[in-house]
Amino acid sequence: MDAIRSRQRQDFGSDPVECRETDHYQFEYIEGFVDKWDELIDWKSRAESEGDFFIDVLRQHGARRVLDVATGTGFHSVRLIEAGFEVVSCDGSPQMLAKAFENGRQRDLILRTVQVDWRWLNRDIHNHYDAIICLGNSFTHLFSEHDRRKALAEFYATLKHDGVLILDQRNYDAILDVGYSSAHTYYYCGDNVSVYPEHMDEGLARFRYSFPDNSVYHLNMYPLRKDYTRGLLRDVGFQRVDTYGDFQETYRDTEPDFFIHVAEKRYREADDHE
Repeated sequence: MDAIRSRQRQDFGSDPVECRETDHYQFEYIEGFVDKWDELIDWKSRAESEGDFFIDVLRQHGARRVLDVATGTGFHSVRLIEAGFEVVSCDGSPQMLAKAFENGRQRDLILRTVQVDWRWLNRDIHNHYDAIICLGNSFTHLFSEHDRRKALAEFYATLKHDGVLILDQRNYDAILDVGYSSAHTYYYCGDNVSVYPEHMDEGLARFRYSFPDNSVYHLNMYPLRKDYTRGLLRDVGFQRVDTYGDFQETYRDTEPDFFIHVAEKRYREADDHE
């Protein structure tokens, strides 16, 4: 009975802003919220907004086999499969994976889905990949630095020797330092869907998602700062890290809604090191 209730409503305890645990995301992506996720994203509008950015980056790095470790409802997995990539789709949420598989079937695609915990990725994923994508602000579900370093080390080990990791995050620097402002131009394109931070401090970003039918959901996430994330990527061994703001190479730090980090594993000689 408790399991059934957990699928029907979110539970953050008596003090939601004190709920700062990595594993809690599994209780946040309940069936009702997952069923509305595509309404939040709006696949058509999002595809138009981001264009072929990820497809182009992957092709520039010669990637063919891609591991989508935060597939969500399958948007990027489907786009990459349709573009000719070989994709395995992973997520920690079984509800998200079920929705992704359903979305693939609706497009005459069979997604290869695997439920994983990034901290033990190599326990369930035994192959090596040309690229890993971790998109949709998903990395911010990890609340401890220990978990973040472990997950990145698992990503690094799963990549081939010249592989590339593409990881995105919200522009938490701007939210923490300046305040929240977003037109949802790129990432959340659904009409009449409201997304804003209900609580922000250096250790928690609690976002409120409200939908036209008056349903409301929340996600608790860790507000990663851009340079901190870049530093973690370098610490685990990625030698070159390029950061884009809303798919642009040149930007002012307060402008983008999202940052996209492209981290190369390929070994560089000392005079070729950035």
